[in-house]
Amino acid sequence: MDKKTLVLGASLKPNRYSNFALQKLVNNNVETVAFGLKKGDVAGVIIDTALVNYKAINTVTLYLNPKRQAAYYNYILSLKPERVIFNPGTENPEFYSILKTNGIYFEEACTLVLLSTNQY
Repeated sequence: MDKKTLVLGASLKPNRYSNFALQKLVNNNVETVAFGLKKGDVAGVIIDTALVNYKAINTVTLYLNPKRQAAYYNYILSLKPERVIFNPGTENPEFYSILKTNGIYFEEACTLVLLSTNQY
């Protein structure tokens, strides 16, 4: 697939939705990279704790609440993703406006549902 995805807010905790998303992305053969607070491995994806200038990111899927997202606005913009997915609980009208101004598509959706329904 040509939809390299960054999971922003990745967690090593197996009961977190970001962890489920990492597993499901890998199971769906989506090239995946991840950033989180703790370094580790989920489904063969190394969670980076430093911001990496990843190349060819198609999608950033957010697992950070709106208050924590502001610190990453410029980083996400610098990656030039084609889209940003705001998973439930991450909705952020302020960031929608910034993304729109920069010509980046965004949607309020659930990565897990998109993958389960072949809409990813």
